[in-house]
Amino acid sequence: MTVHFVGAGPGAADLLTVRAARLLAAADVVLYPGTYLDAEVLGHARPDAELIDTQHLDLDRITAHLVEAHSTGREVVRLASGDLSVYSALSEQTRRLDAAGVPWDVTPGVPAFAAAAALIGRELTVPLLAQSVVLTRTRARSTAMPESESLAAFAATRATLVLHLAIRRTRELMAELAGDYGPDCPVVVVYRASQPGQQVLHGTVATIADAVEAAGLRQAAVILVGRALDPSDGGESYLYDPARERRSRPTPG
Repeated sequence: MTVHFVGAGPGAADLLTVRAARLLAAADVVLYPGTYLDAEVLGHARPDAELIDTQHLDLDRITAHLVEAHSTGREVVRLASGDLSVYSALSEQTRRLDAAGVPWDVTPGVPAFAAAAALIGRELTVPLLAQSVVLTRTRARSTAMPESESLAAFAATRATLVLHLAIRRTRELMAELAGDYGPDCPVVVVYRASQPGQQVLHGTVATIADAVEAAGLRQAAVILVGRALDPSDGGESYLYDPARERRSRPTPG
């Protein structure tokens, strides 16, 4: 049997991919991150499936469940919040499965930053304002950041920043960004995008920390920073410029 790593998306039960829903419906065992996942997502699983909340388990205990399910011939899904390409511990888990000789595959999910951008109706790459998006995090009580990946280095690009796992350090981080982005730069904080209880806080580099502290947010939020969040001064895309030369492509079929 193959271990299926599945991106559960931002949390809403209807934002899973069709493939993710199909794998959940067929699974005998489902491991899920109870801290970040809306319980309705588990409604895609069979009523008789074994459900294991991983929020209090270390990676070795999680791996033990995956290996045991595989060895007994049961279909197993390992759910991760958002998409597995970012902050999912996929590499650590698959390294252990490879050592145990257990096959695995990956099904992508809707990342949290994409759900946050959709919720506020914003494109993160607006012509003349920002054409790059930096996904990063900061270090508090977590894994060390590589020395080359300082927030100051990313801020110097003035790209749209998406800060994960950073909500408890909002005030400190905004002070660090003020020099490059300016105190009036738009900032949006999205808490549990697409889930019941979702919250959206709008502000600037100078004001957003007050809003975050007043709301009492401590986890499960992303911070979006950049001029693209207020696109009124943005330009027009060359792709749709009427003066651009267009070449016809053969019609399929």
